[in-house]
Amino acid sequence: MHSRREILALLPATALHLKSAQPKMHLSIHQTTSLAAGFRPSLEGYARAGIKSVEIIAPHLDPFLKSEGLPAARRLLSDLGLTPVSHGGRPGIWEPSPDHAKAIDEMKHNAEAAASLGIDRLMAPCVATGKFTPDDYKTVIAHMREVGDIAKQFSVTVMMEFTRSSTLIGTLPTVLHLTREAAQPNVKPMLDFYHFWTGLSKFEDLDLIRPGELHHVHIQDVPDMPRELLDSITREIPGTGVAPTARIIAKLREKQYTGPLSLELFYPKYQQTDPYEMAMAFRKNAEAFL
Repeated sequence: MHSRREILALLPATALHLKSAQPKMHLSIHQTTSLAAGFRPSLEGYARAGIKSVEIIAPHLDPFLKSEGLPAARRLLSDLGLTPVSHGGRPGIWEPSPDHAKAIDEMKHNAEAAASLGIDRLMAPCVATGKFTPDDYKTVIAHMREVGDIAKQFSVTVMMEFTRSSTLIGTLPTVLHLTREAAQPNVKPMLDFYHFWTGLSKFEDLDLIRPGELHHVHIQDVPDMPRELLDSITREIPGTGVAPTARIIAKLREKQYTGPLSLELFYPKYQQTDPYEMAMAFRKNAEAFL
């Protein structure tokens, strides 16, 4: 039996162990970042650099499945010690559109592919532009519930991503409002650093996130250039631009986010870089924030 004094002496160490054992944010890479490399080379490069999580994209996965098959894809991920945390999504599933049915069919294809690899989430950005009315959001909510019902059949969650250029779903407050209004367990909000910081959202909007509400995060930095020149491609490695990356991560930690911080870049210079070198540069910069 331990004395009361001995038990009290153990408490600080026990508390430290419990704190360190709690889930934390972790680094991931979206395969779009290495678009030129292909499925196997990108995964091998990430794994060699010590990355443990990856977002799979259809342009990489589909050709691999056609040539080598699903068991080979599962084996490759397992052998490399990589956990696929998301499947790249399909735009067009949220907004009112004559192409909605086609978008839903493609989402089903992605959901099936995701489920076959043990992936539990799909990304679905809204890129809709044009003139919308308040009644259009009723259609959005109906679509969210439809999407959630489909996603449930595959045991996946579909993440609504707002984009800076969308005139329908372009800010964090809108995504939070819609997902709460739809109240569909298989549709969750996500955050993309670039769309958040370069769009119409404000830093204070992060306070609107409820603890544990955010389901997924893409991380990038913003280049030091006139905002008028920014577009969907102008994204930098975290820590090399002007976005308040450390402040945003601190706020996410405050909001109890414990999922991936997934690097998604579009500059051709990065997409054509060796995946190992890309992953090492990401780790070097991002781990300083974590």
